[in-house]
Amino acid sequence: MRLQFESVDTANRIMTTTLSHRLSPLIMACAAGLILMTGASPSRAQTVAVMVNGEPITNYDIEQRSKLTALTTHKPANRQQVIDELIDEKVKIKEGKKFGVDPTSSDIDQSYAAMSSRMRITPEQLTKSLESQGIRPDTLKARMKAEMIWTSLVRGRFKQSLQVGEKEVAAAVQVNGDDKQEVESFEYRMQPIVLIVPRGSAPAAVESRRKEAEALRSRVQSCDEANAYFKSMQNAAIRETVTKTSADIPAVLREVLDKTPIGHLTAPEVTKQGVEMVALCGRKPTTVDTPKKKEIRDKMYAEKYEAKSKSYLQEVRKAAMIEYR
Repeated sequence: MRLQFESVDTANRIMTTTLSHRLSPLIMACAAGLILMTGASPSRAQTVAVMVNGEPITNYDIEQRSKLTALTTHKPANRQQVIDELIDEKVKIKEGKKFGVDPTSSDIDQSYAAMSSRMRITPEQLTKSLESQGIRPDTLKARMKAEMIWTSLVRGRFKQSLQVGEKEVAAAVQVNGDDKQEVESFEYRMQPIVLIVPRGSAPAAVESRRKEAEALRSRVQSCDEANAYFKSMQNAAIRETVTKTSADIPAVLREVLDKTPIGHLTAPEVTKQGVEMVALCGRKPTTVDTPKKKEIRDKMYAEKYEAKSKSYLQEVRKAAMIEYR
């Protein structure tokens, strides 16, 4: 049985957000007083501390992971907890190979690049930041690899049991009393529009395109007109229609769309691409989902995932051969 390896970004999302928020200040100035593990002699660093299914965990591995843990938690790392974490990763990787889940170095590099992007830095900057604290990038990548494998395994092998049914969600909404507070949910049909402004353009050029967008906004009365205008306009683009429900859209954008007449454009917004708007092609009530239901469903899924992940890990770890030196 082989499991399909999930997208790099999704599989790693569990641990990426926390690390990125905590590590990003390091780019400007490493937090004063950050406690890091002291270096050890080369001979001690290469000493095997634990054997897991015939694979070694050295004191160097433990020291490297301790530094990474101290960096991301801002407190000293507990040696035994670090060892347990490294043991867990060994058994996760072995279990992944058993089911054909084995990300390549390219997969790991993509995940590493995605993490740095969310931190608004380059992979090279992330590497330099780690190295400045005595941490090899491979130490972070090893942790990322294990989590990617484990997320794919748990979601792939236990997909059915992790599903959250509508009855479960409805019951939770009723218990919490949220059904009375729930706002009406809509299904929106939209076409994103962008008036392209080259990067590095002068503020006057940006403002000129924004005014152009405002003028067009007052003339467009339907999505057909929007397509006619923007498909023939130079340095402009109108994308295919997308359909989203209230649960899929941030509250700020929902408020904007609810105030926009059907067939009209939302107010122009300056972005990296240029000046962007949205043509609202349709808006109708739906019972498919609501923001509150989505919030509850996501929470229930996370709880099921954590419980299944914990029991599965206990199972594979119990079967592992672990020898302390």
